[in-house]
Amino acid sequence: MAPSTSKLELRTAYGPVYRTILNTPPRDCTPAEIPIIDLLHLYSGDLEDRMSLAKEIQTAATGSGFFYIKNHGIPDKVIANAKKQALAFFRQPPELKELISQDKSRYFNGWRGFKKTSVSDDEGIDVKESMSWRYLPHMDPDPKDPNAVPPEVKPWLRGEEYVWEGTSHLPGFKEDCMAYWAACLILARKLVRIFALSLGLEETYFDEKVTYPGADMVLNYYPPRTAEEEAQNAIGLGSHTDLQCFTLLWQDMIGGLQVLTTEGQWIKAPPVEGTIVVNIGDFLMRVSNDTFKSTVHRVFNASKAERVSMPFFFGFNFNEVCGVIPSCASEDNPPKYKPISCGDWCQLRFKQERDAFEEKHTINDMAPSGSVVST
Repeated sequence: MAPSTSKLELRTAYGPVYRTILNTPPRDCTPAEIPIIDLLHLYSGDLEDRMSLAKEIQTAATGSGFFYIKNHGIPDKVIANAKKQALAFFRQPPELKELISQDKSRYFNGWRGFKKTSVSDDEGIDVKESMSWRYLPHMDPDPKDPNAVPPEVKPWLRGEEYVWEGTSHLPGFKEDCMAYWAACLILARKLVRIFALSLGLEETYFDEKVTYPGADMVLNYYPPRTAEEEAQNAIGLGSHTDLQCFTLLWQDMIGGLQVLTTEGQWIKAPPVEGTIVVNIGDFLMRVSNDTFKSTVHRVFNASKAERVSMPFFFGFNFNEVCGVIPSCASEDNPPKYKPISCGDWCQLRFKQERDAFEEKHTINDMAPSGSVVST
């Protein structure tokens, strides 16, 4: 007998979409579904080596849209220091975390408190808290003169210094966090060249689009699961796709990441020591005319231990207006998407998610004895 199915509502920048989900337990992924790709050739001076790597990445990006990378070049010590600082921040009392509350931000920087998001209305409140920051030119590992930022770029810069001012009491916090962020940015700029090759473009095609990029870091903290959360099958982070070009995700060894296959089956993407998970985001799917796949995923922390993840979201300069790239369109496969700036695209959903959460929970606060059926 075929398994039963259910409908999952997903939030997108243009409104809800729906996926059919198999009502079967999540299973482990196979190596073909989420492969481990060795980045040794990323640092090769031989174009043939880099083309070989591009073919591997193309296969993964057009398949599940997820893959692991090893030999990525980010030192273990840099990762360990960033994780240590994440725990130092989240283990503070709430009044200290409030110093960098996201409520003070214009651009969704700072601390978002415990159970203060609901990425998927169908799956309920996210059992996590997070802290995030965004790009500023003076932090760039490729040195930038803050006084020479092009005028068309300046309005799109989304970093805010209050994040660092409000964490200055934590020894080494900014330095260790920024070392990891910078290492991710260096790696992302190398990887975007491989993505260009995998789309049949010149290796440097995207270079001018990532000079002042979307480079958003989020530290996520998932507390140990309580008996009540276990009984409710509470989710850590609800089903969603990522917004920008691609994500570099470091996850600790606790596990919890799940990816939705095209057949509607949830598969587990367990931690693999020494690797980082890469997944395609919505904007790269758009500009590739759906050649690459931005895949739905979610997180469950089913353990009795705290879990930390550190996703780095990489995209084009926010002022860049991008349509479908020429190599991904033809007379038989015309462009499916109109041009839009990366910044406008991201801001649409950031605002939508916050507004939807606040509207729903304001109504619940007004009528605590009732349940919200629709808003």
